[in-house]
Amino acid sequence: MKKSPISNKPVELYLDKVQDHLVSHETFQLFYDSSWDMLLTNPIPVQLSDYYESDDYKPHQHNATSFFDRLYNLVRSRSYQYKYKIIKKYNSGAKSILDYGTATGEFLSFMQKKTFLVSGVEPSKKAREQAIKNLNKNIVVSIDELEESFDVITLWHVLEHVQNLEELIQKLQEKLNKGGILLVAVPNFKSADTMHYNEYWAAYDVPRHLWHFSPNSIRQLFSKHKMSVIAQKPLFFDSFYVSLLSEKYKNGKTNYIKAFYQGLKSNLQALKTGNYSSLIYVIKSDL
Repeated sequence: MKKSPISNKPVELYLDKVQDHLVSHETFQLFYDSSWDMLLTNPIPVQLSDYYESDDYKPHQHNATSFFDRLYNLVRSRSYQYKYKIIKKYNSGAKSILDYGTATGEFLSFMQKKTFLVSGVEPSKKAREQAIKNLNKNIVVSIDELEESFDVITLWHVLEHVQNLEELIQKLQEKLNKGGILLVAVPNFKSADTMHYNEYWAAYDVPRHLWHFSPNSIRQLFSKHKMSVIAQKPLFFDSFYVSLLSEKYKNGKTNYIKAFYQGLKSNLQALKTGNYSSLIYVIKSDL
């Protein structure tokens, strides 16, 4: 019987065929770990980096070419101010920030203009080189290369990609200054848009997304490492963006009206349940 690498308990099949629509068009399975209320991608490819080799992979894009690209970049830039406000609310005296999985460095560039001392980790060579140009400073490949600690550490849609999940969380905790905060944004497979699109839900993004979290699983995961979720904030635009991609995956064409309707419907339901398409978790160390 298959067991979860997180809980070491048996898991059950949740979805038998979820397609990689971006690169390989291969299908993968999702298994449900009921003890942690999370999903696991199966199998994890040996050469996972091959599944990021696409010009359509948005986080590594810098220049927008299509209307869809420009829309993505507009929403992303608007979100930076929202994230900055969250940081200032929960750590008003913060001066230094590490962005783990910084891609091409736009968020750090924004924070640099807010007078933060910025550092970044980015394993992709192409994205890292662009980030170095944007920031005029070095961006490292691994968190192990950093000697300093930080007031704020951010992971914007990164944790779901990480193979050595618990090892990374331990390292992140060690890099937080006393009173520092960790901000983690991940998709939420408990959202209404997930239930509507099922195996076509774009935020499954297999096999790049190895783990699929719920609020319960995030709280348990960080609690295991003596860290607490002190706040949970919605990413309102994600439901629209994910629904737009999901419509294309499900029906073979882009439908802005249907996507807007489903995104709006998901957000309205989340006003009652708290299960937005994506969530930001504000986390502090208990040590």
